[in-house]
Amino acid sequence: MIDKKEFLLQSIIRAYIEHLEPIGSTQLKSMYDITYSPATIRGYFKKLGDEGYLAQEHISSGRTPTTEALKQYWETKLNFKLAGINLRALEYFASNIGLSVFIKKEKSDVLKDILNVENRYMILEFSSFAISVKYSDALYRFLNDMIGLQLKDITRISKDVGAYEVYESINQTLQNSDFQIFNYKEFLNLALNYNFDEYTINNFLKGQVLDELKEGLYFEKLLPSNYIGICNYCKINNEDVKMLVIGELPKDYEYFYEKITTF
Repeated sequence: MIDKKEFLLQSIIRAYIEHLEPIGSTQLKSMYDITYSPATIRGYFKKLGDEGYLAQEHISSGRTPTTEALKQYWETKLNFKLAGINLRALEYFASNIGLSVFIKKEKSDVLKDILNVENRYMILEFSSFAISVKYSDALYRFLNDMIGLQLKDITRISKDVGAYEVYESINQTLQNSDFQIFNYKEFLNLALNYNFDEYTINNFLKGQVLDELKEGLYFEKLLPSNYIGICNYCKINNEDVKMLVIGELPKDYEYFYEKITTF
């Protein structure tokens, strides 16, 4: 059962996400019809501040949740599996809330065969497409060992071992039809404000970032400290996709996912 302190912390985080302004004890009490007195709430606010979960700009001002508090809040709220996604709703609410969304189809292609064309180049035949790369004896042997593997495994292994021509050729072929960005201007603002380097920007805008992520939440290792990334596998129009949602920590992600999910 949730205790008083945790209940009040979740309440003030919820209020802050809704209003994006410091919240006082009396205000919080009236917003959620809380039975505790303002003095009791202030006492818990003090404890939460000492523990690093609430901040207060001035003695007379209300409190705001810290970055750490928001991270922990979303870790408890966003650990669900997604089913179907409504693409039109996603596009609308990503723009409305101020989130960037990156979507990449999960291709189930398998590497079927490799053709050596006169030791000059190789044609890699997948289930639904083919690519060509320059021939080298070592690369030919390496790729032959991957016949029968899934496309996503070949993409990951190629990048890991430095077979960048294979990795780039696959991505270039798939990029146009199998990758979409919604509200990319929001991402570009983020990239400019935090001075992302060209490699990082391209990694996002070409969808390569999705190859490296597993399902779950991402913070400082991927984004600035006051941002969150949420990666999920889901379905859009009955096709398997991997989706990455990024935005500032105080955005209303519960509302966003409620609005875009189909059942």
